[in-house]
Amino acid sequence: MRYVDIYIVFPIALPMWPFRWTMHRKRGLRMAIVSLLSSSPKNGAELMAEIERMTQGWWRPSPGSIYPLLQQLAEDGMVRKREDGRYELTEKAHDEVDWTFGPGFGRTRTPDDMVAELSGFVSYLEDLKRSDPARADQFRQKAKELADRLGKLAEG
Repeated sequence: MRYVDIYIVFPIALPMWPFRWTMHRKRGLRMAIVSLLSSSPKNGAELMAEIERMTQGWWRPSPGSIYPLLQQLAEDGMVRKREDGRYELTEKAHDEVDWTFGPGFGRTRTPDDMVAELSGFVSYLEDLKRSDPARADQFRQKAKELADRLGKLAEG
């Protein structure tokens, strides 16, 4: 899945942070760094402080995790170190940011992409109907309207 790490780089869903961080530790730190550098160049200390701020003090990466990762990102051509000691993204990193954040974040979507995403939303609503029928009922009328529109589309 292309956008599994979005919750790591944006300070949303913070109550889930420790669990999700544990599940996606290395990829999450990489994406956090890339995301933070996409707004402005930063040095390692600034990155550690910003991640600590984003997580509301839940976690502050150590220099032993930040600096080797910055070195790896530099070797991969994702970042470059400026003369002032701050790191900035390269074009290669900007391309990765465009596709990493999923639908609507910079890349052209194909009809196949849209149908796959639509299928995922339908699966979610099916699960919601099984797990929380009362909540799913709130969407019944809108789902019928969308089903009619899709039916007309399918008929040609």
